[in-house]
Amino acid sequence: MTEATCITKEKIDALEGIIRRAKKIAVLSHMNPDGDAVGSCAAVASYLSEACGKDVKVVLPNAPGEPLAFITKRIPQDRLLIHAKSPEAAEKAIEDAEAILVLDLNRLERVSSEEAAVRRAKAPKVLIDHHIGPEAEAFGLVFSKTDVSSACELIYQILMEIVGDARKLPPTCAYALMCGMTTDSNNFANSVFPTTLQMASALLEAGVDRDGIVESAFNSYRTNRIRLLGHMLDQRLHVTPEGAAWMILTKEIKERFDYRDGETEGFVNVPLTAKDIRLSIFLTEEDDRFRVSIRSKKGTSARDLAGRFFNGGGHENASGGRLLVPDDLPEKGDVEAYVENALKEYLK
Repeated sequence: MTEATCITKEKIDALEGIIRRAKKIAVLSHMNPDGDAVGSCAAVASYLSEACGKDVKVVLPNAPGEPLAFITKRIPQDRLLIHAKSPEAAEKAIEDAEAILVLDLNRLERVSSEEAAVRRAKAPKVLIDHHIGPEAEAFGLVFSKTDVSSACELIYQILMEIVGDARKLPPTCAYALMCGMTTDSNNFANSVFPTTLQMASALLEAGVDRDGIVESAFNSYRTNRIRLLGHMLDQRLHVTPEGAAWMILTKEIKERFDYRDGETEGFVNVPLTAKDIRLSIFLTEEDDRFRVSIRSKKGTSARDLAGRFFNGGGHENASGGRLLVPDDLPEKGDVEAYVENALKEYLK
């Protein structure tokens, strides 16, 4: 399958057939869901329930961070299941589903605790994603395209093939699509294509309040976040002679600043505002691992670095990964040396 054939009449017909035959549908996305994951799920759930009359459950491995509450509140709470909180209910929703739609991830392992239940399920499985290397063999139907800003943009393109006009989308669906696209493009700062702006224009014409989304997504954090960012930049920012920057958010710093999930969104982008920095890495300490976010300027591959050294992948200039203890690091205290050595090896 090439990206040019990602959306065809045959595939749209197949998708509509899967939806038409299913009464109960499960919609899933990845661990540590970001704005695009939550927006995708909210948009698809809204369309399926409001426009198609389906019984939809959104199943996520863990709860989105508090800063994404403005999106999650658009999902009826009786339709939102968090596996970490209610594993039995989440797995039953997957088991009972007559169709499963998996959004904003390229490999089933990224649904984490839900992976086994999804693989066991007999229902038709559909993947809609914008990352490279989709695990196509795990799905009966795949929509995979990388030259879009977000999974939400790809979903928008699919829905336009079905309904033809953004003004025909349920309001919650249109709103959630704009949310996911806006957050994943960092408010049009990266991964923007002509189709991205066309989508934004059509959704604005359909009545979506983009100003409200920007206010909720980027200007509604606690003051603790500002203090935490100041501390990280002043005390924890490392810059190499080759133009790479990196920071590590430790558990101790989290406690000191009363950190809440999602409050470091965008921190990895800040060093790239300096003209001499072409690569930025932000690591977050968790129980037995470090979560890794990588951003880069054109000409330097965040995806290649993530794949070679951080068990990850993603887009050319926006990727992620992880370092596991003890698989990658004998002890957590070894993380700084690991990052330094990885950057030396990669940038030489």
